[in-house]
Amino acid sequence: MQGTIDGFSYGLVTPVVAFLMACLGSALGLRCTMRCLRTRRAWKPGGLALGAASIGSGVWTMHFIAMTGFVVVEAPVGYDRLTTFASLAVGILMVGIGIFIVGYRATTPMALLTGGTITGLGIATMHYLGMAGLRLDGGNIGYDTVTVAVSVLIAVIAATGALWVVVSRRGFMASLAASLVMGAASTGMHYTAMAAVHVHLEETSGAATGERAAELLVPMLIGPAVFLLLASVAVVVDPLLLTGGREPSTGSGSGSCGRSGVPTQRIRSRPAYREPADRTAARTPRRSPPDVHDW
Repeated sequence: MQGTIDGFSYGLVTPVVAFLMACLGSALGLRCTMRCLRTRRAWKPGGLALGAASIGSGVWTMHFIAMTGFVVVEAPVGYDRLTTFASLAVGILMVGIGIFIVGYRATTPMALLTGGTITGLGIATMHYLGMAGLRLDGGNIGYDTVTVAVSVLIAVIAATGALWVVVSRRGFMASLAASLVMGAASTGMHYTAMAAVHVHLEETSGAATGERAAELLVPMLIGPAVFLLLASVAVVVDPLLLTGGREPSTGSGSGSCGRSGVPTQRIRSRPAYREPADRTAARTPRRSPPDVHDW
């Protein structure tokens, strides 16, 4: 028989909190990426890795906060702990690949498209791998193929659009807008993917064999804890990360993030010295008028 699914058992609490966590993780991650692209810094790999970990942990936390509101009326829902945390690792890895492509090849449209696609696929992979850890004793989970494709497309388009804003626009407001877009899109992708779920239950179904959703609340606090740790490290390393100020330029500083060497100095040629007209006139001997007796 078909199971009765309720994705909002706690009302609007879980969608709102999930959206906020996705926005926070995306804000820090995209801000790290923008700062690494725009400022003079030699810590480029670390900045991009920090951005990828922030986006990944934010989206992962969003997913499982939203999943606490998911219930099947006829059977308890459980989760496999190993698969649950594997989804976090795989998601961060794939998002990191996309961020690094954009970080090092952001000037080309193909790099932006490739990096955005991989980042979006990483977010979608994180979701569906997390769903693979869902356990229903005596029940099977199926998906509608068209809706799954739409959810993946939402993730890819949103990630590409957010990275495009980061690459092509400057300032704190641009990164804030990009984080809101990615947070809304990743949350929308989650609920679109959950709309594709249908559950088939056997006539006799027992208790779920995995961890209950309530029992995963403590492990899921790892996501916010990691996010706060990453935010603290980012602010300590780069105090201008939140304010969006410019770093002071030095004569022997490095170029844009990751490029070393002395910037090219402009040499202004001095204009040719011209003597004032009054001095020139003073030096020119005046010729006396001819005497009349000379004629």
